[in-house]
Amino acid sequence: MTHDAVIIGAGFGGMGAAIQLNRLGLDDICILDREDDLGGTWHVNHYPGLAVDIPSSTYSYSFEPNPYWTRLFAPGAELKKYAEHIADKYDLRRYMRFGQVVERAVWDTDGQRWNVTTADGQVVSGRYLLTATGFLSQPKMPDIPGIETFRGKVIHTSKWDDDYDLTGQRAAVIGTGATAVQLIPTISDRLAELTVYQRTAIWVSAKPDYPVPAAVRKVFASIPLTQRAVRLAGSSILEMMMVAGVLHYRDFQMANRLGEIACRAHLRRQVRDPELRRKLTPDYSFGCKRPTFSNDYYPTFNKEHVHLETEGISHIDATGIVTQDGQRRDIDVLVLATGFNLWDTNFPALEIVGRDDRNLGEFWRKNRFQAYEGITIPGFPNLLSLNSPYAYSGLSYFTTIESQMKHMARLFAEMNKRGADTFEVTEEANADFLSRMTAKVGDSVFVLGQCATANSYYFNQHGEATLLRPTTTLSTFREAGNFPLEDYSYA
Repeated sequence: MTHDAVIIGAGFGGMGAAIQLNRLGLDDICILDREDDLGGTWHVNHYPGLAVDIPSSTYSYSFEPNPYWTRLFAPGAELKKYAEHIADKYDLRRYMRFGQVVERAVWDTDGQRWNVTTADGQVVSGRYLLTATGFLSQPKMPDIPGIETFRGKVIHTSKWDDDYDLTGQRAAVIGTGATAVQLIPTISDRLAELTVYQRTAIWVSAKPDYPVPAAVRKVFASIPLTQRAVRLAGSSILEMMMVAGVLHYRDFQMANRLGEIACRAHLRRQVRDPELRRKLTPDYSFGCKRPTFSNDYYPTFNKEHVHLETEGISHIDATGIVTQDGQRRDIDVLVLATGFNLWDTNFPALEIVGRDDRNLGEFWRKNRFQAYEGITIPGFPNLLSLNSPYAYSGLSYFTTIESQMKHMARLFAEMNKRGADTFEVTEEANADFLSRMTAKVGDSVFVLGQCATANSYYFNQHGEATLLRPTTTLSTFREAGNFPLEDYSYA
């Protein structure tokens, strides 16, 4: 049996793709997910303090706003609930198969279909393959000598143990990215001692996080236009921060500078100790690494039982951590807030073999990371790679999802018009797009700023910033609905 489409991933990206396929008249869909329920990152992650790190009003499908967020920055449980609402309203659960670890997908030229193989040996076939595995789905384990010898409790934030009691424990947190910024203030008061091992400081600004009054939620539900206005305002602010100050750094350095000034002022207000403040101040340009919001991260380090360690880790032994200067600290719990591995294991998150045995992982690593309009790749017919180089637009993942849904609508409409069964982006169109994106990145803080010490996941192993699409959100949507139809070959 060959399905109309196989979607890998039951998070917001996969569900958005399924909704769009339904709109295009395709109903025989199979959604495979390795977890035991839907929601993607909002199902997998449940560490203390988990919340969306941009205003909630912008973090939803524009066609399905949620008027019931309880805070300006909604907690993770509400995002999980919203995902369940989407699956129920759009009747998507019937497509989903959980506990399905996909290992390989191969294009069958004779059968004009994708054959997808799971870890238990099942083969699921589809005319179209849509990969929605997320940008942050492959946890990164730190390569620290001796870590496997530690006899205490080890917890990675992506696999949080809700049953483990941290009360009175001596804990170490390795990592100071956006996840750690949320986690550290939440667990610190339960611990007897907390040491945070920081390799790279992070830019943190004040978080305008307030409860959304029930009366306001009622207005949002009864007059949707009011929430759309709030969404537009929030999106515009994010656009100014990300697109102007970061991606268009050459022309809008002042916007970037204002972001840095705001973060420095926030740190100065909350941390009086000049030496501690120095350690918490990044030495790279604002925007080289994703900044975040928090009102309680910096004050946590003012507490007597909380220590910030910036000396590099030499090794870990059975009972503690030893730094490069020979100092050791005994701990009971090791918390790994070390993020995710994008460029070694996430692009792609499974083996994908296209036409003429072209391996997508090898193609990207040998020929630069690239994807036409952030969604299709030459040599891979009928593949929509929803998590690709140059795909992420703006700061809200939903901007990316909906622009790709728009691209799908234009592409499939043309296929129907021609009576075609397959599509494949041309080598020429892909090369032109890559050239244009590469030129635009040259105007960004990634090239013109001081990013050498940022240790940012924006950069791949070749030192190229190929994750974010260096255009405005409006430009992304315009091109998604107007790309040249001849950029594809149809058969």
